Amino acid sequence: MTTQKTDLQLGLIGDNIARSRSPLLHRLAGAQNGLAVDYARLVPRDLGRSFDAVFADCAKGGFRGINITYPYKERVTAHLGIDDPLVRAIGAVNTVLFTPEGPKGFNTDYSGFIAAYRGLRGDASPGTVCMVGTGGVGRAIAFGLVALKAPALHLVDQDRAKAEALAEALRAAAPGMAVRVFAEVAEAAQGVQGLINSTPIGMVGYTGSVFPPAVLPGAEWVFDAVYTPVDTQFLRDAEAAGLAVVSGYELFFWQGVHAWEIFAGLPLDHAALRAALLAEG
Repeated sequence: MTTQKTDLQLGLIGDNIARSRSPLLHRLAGAQNGLAVDYARLVPRDLGRSFDAVFADCAKGGFRGINITYPYKERVTAHLGIDDPLVRAIGAVNTVLFTPEGPKGFNTDYSGFIAAYRGLRGDASPGTVCMVGTGGVGRAIAFGLVALKAPALHLVDQDRAKAEALAEALRAAAPGMAVRVFAEVAEAAQGVQGLINSTPIGMVGYTGSVFPPAVLPGAEWVFDAVYTPVDTQFLRDAEAAGLAVVSGYELFFWQGVHAWEIFAGLPLDHAALRAALLAEG
């Protein structure tokens, strides 16, 4: 019996990641470049260990890099060197590269959201946006909206202190953006052009939608950071209301492509990667 040699060891630390397609994406990216990629799913509670212990194992265990997902994107920053001031301002990391100088943190949710948005809407302004959820992915998306020149952003979070902290960071980084924090989604969604879900609501195990159908009319476009399943209740409701939809799958795809560039520095045929992902179901 022979064992296939691993050329690149990667992984993902997060909760509720059994259906993540990141392992497949990176294995397919490796195959394009003639590399055997091992991409491990690492769930701290299933391993009976803390996040910090699992991360430490990766740092010393032969991993080239790891992705970080909910709910650890902010927590991981304490373990990292972050060279990019933008990523430091975001305060959340989804991609870690292990280097001889120590682990380095990056945020490809930020660049992935920008690519996803432009793929649907090109250079069109996002307009005023209501975003529910101000955790790790929400922070990245909010700074992506700064880059896309959104004039105003309405934030909602069950943890108001988190929303206020993000609002303060955005005001410091982008004084021209009007940022407000709201207690209720219905009020925050009035008069906006874009609606964004950056909570886990809608993913497998968290059914439902943070946006009641009644708040959708009047908006122009929506984005859901959830991609498992691709057709969340929020996106189904938005399509029924005639809104333009930016799928969380697009964020998944582009954050993965950008993470691959960090991990491997090797080119990808994006169209072929999409086709291979689709063929795998």
